[in-house]
Amino acid sequence: MKQTLEDLKNRRSVKEYTDEQITDEQLQEILEAGMNAPSGGNRQPAVFIAVQNREWIKKLCRLNAEIAGAPEGFDVFYGAPCVIVVAADASSPDAVKDGSLCIGNMLNAAYALGLGARWINRADGMLEDSLGKELLKEAGYEGSYIGIGNVIVGYPKNGYPQPVEHKKDYYRIIR
Repeated sequence: MKQTLEDLKNRRSVKEYTDEQITDEQLQEILEAGMNAPSGGNRQPAVFIAVQNREWIKKLCRLNAEIAGAPEGFDVFYGAPCVIVVAADASSPDAVKDGSLCIGNMLNAAYALGLGARWINRADGMLEDSLGKELLKEAGYEGSYIGIGNVIVGYPKNGYPQPVEHKKDYYRIIR
């Protein structure tokens, strides 16, 4: 229990990765952590597409950068060798909340495994594009899905960033 709390306090988003791919076992642990996130009414609307194919990552990166208005050639996935696209059944009333909890679990699991990870936005726009629809189809998902976020994962190139100072009024306790 104490280790879990320490991991939650020390996890940081990583921007630099080595080229080395994470292991199948690590990927499975991260996906299972996402699967075990709570969901409203236990509907489990989220789905995960783990992309390790370099060509697919390049295509998704270009699309995400275009949506972000990033400069030409900017790597919005920071060279991470694994991108997990998190989507959710659009008909679920809590799709975004439930998918977001999955992402949080995955980020924490990656850190607990000694990996770096970061949440990258714009999955919603990615899955509205024809390339995103092609990715869903290739992964075997049919129906209406909304993009929640992308989790980039890999081995940190230069360790983890230092903790930032928290704002003074982060919480209140009313007794």
